[in-house]
Amino acid sequence: MTDPVALNETLQHMRDAQNADPLPAWPVRAERLRALRSLLLDHRAELAAAIDADFGRRPAQETELLELFPSLSAIGHALRHGRRWMTPRRRWANALFLPARTELRPQPRGVVGIIVPWNYPLYLAVGPLVDALVAGNRAMLKMSEFTPRFSALFASLVARRFPADAVAVVTGATEVAQAFSALPFDHLLFTGSTAVGHQVMRAAAANLTPVTLELGGKSPAIVGPGARFEHAVERIVLGKLVNAGQTCIAPDYVLLPRDRIDDFVAVAQRVTARLYPQLAQLAQYASIASDRQYQRLTALLRDARDRGARVHALGDAAADAARRLLPPQLLTGVDDSMAVMREEIFGPLLPLLPYDTIDQAIAQVASRPHPLALYLFESDQALIGEVLSRTTAGGVTVNDTLYHIAQHGLPFGGVGASGMGGYHGEAGFRTFSHLKPVFRQARFNGTGLFNPPYGERFRRLIELLLRRS
Repeated sequence: MTDPVALNETLQHMRDAQNADPLPAWPVRAERLRALRSLLLDHRAELAAAIDADFGRRPAQETELLELFPSLSAIGHALRHGRRWMTPRRRWANALFLPARTELRPQPRGVVGIIVPWNYPLYLAVGPLVDALVAGNRAMLKMSEFTPRFSALFASLVARRFPADAVAVVTGATEVAQAFSALPFDHLLFTGSTAVGHQVMRAAAANLTPVTLELGGKSPAIVGPGARFEHAVERIVLGKLVNAGQTCIAPDYVLLPRDRIDDFVAVAQRVTARLYPQLAQLAQYASIASDRQYQRLTALLRDARDRGARVHALGDAAADAARRLLPPQLLTGVDDSMAVMREEIFGPLLPLLPYDTIDQAIAQVASRPHPLALYLFESDQALIGEVLSRTTAGGVTVNDTLYHIAQHGLPFGGVGASGMGGYHGEAGFRTFSHLKPVFRQARFNGTGLFNPPYGERFRRLIELLLRRS
């Protein structure tokens, strides 16, 4: 399914099926979720091997921890709570309209489109799909052309487990992605770069399709004056180096006290040696996913070095273009003239920026486009509160990295340049549902008192209402 005609036919087929069953019962939704869970469990080794082959090297352990586990956890959470989420929610009618009743009735949006990126192709397909299915929708997924083996495998497995009018997986290159984003979905979720996000939103606007955009940006880590320093360095390094930094919420740069820059470098070198003792063998460290990404990252590094940045290697591995091995490296002496401080890095390069006061650090963050994530390491609760109040980010983890994305009770999403909308857990159910407001008029009510013709009685009543407003 790679041409616009076939895409439109698939969408219409799904829409017809949705119209025939516009509010799927809980057993139908639960069965779809269980089918997805069985798919993942029965083929976990094949899925990990396909991702490993697409990347050149991506340890199966990382795939299981960062993709399979959160996918299965999301399914389990939806199965435990989805029936309750479906229940109409009673609301109080305004006092003057009593004894009328009101409620919100969750209703599926219909057919949902999901555009999947290459960096976490399993989780970023399954996560939004779970939310779409528990909300009672049907879904079409456009997989990334940069993970061809995984995309083909996932499409094949989904076709075996799901009717074609329930879940469909689309593969293909840029022209297919463009045709896909122009389809008149009932909702469209895109995960990827800000630049492509602009294109997706423009295409969706032609159909007035509501969109959820999960983008990226430069997510800062602030090491406060009261941080447990070695803990902060370890968690920042780990958050940066899983998947070789190819994570939308990876720390993009670090703000820390000026006199701790050298300490950060020294601790980070020890931490990296401990966490990745066989880095050169790519034993538990991922390669860069494509030649294009490898060349982009080495160009960022070269530009920074040419403009005066100092490079501090973490580990003794050498860069290897043939294997797309890019060792982790810290950068000091950086400034905004360097591309590495203007563009999202999305790889194992980490600039360190000094500050003299915490106000300077906060101002640095506030002066940039709102990031997808913010990380703060600090013990002083008052200072934590101040940083949270004076900065804006899609999500925040305090005294660790990445983990806000794994909380079913928290929505995941960006703000401003890092995206719009959110999903995960009940927030995802609401994203893919229309909460239809319903007003139920009581048999005996006073609305007739306001009927025309408007006379003295109406005048007295309206004056009373206006005074009470």
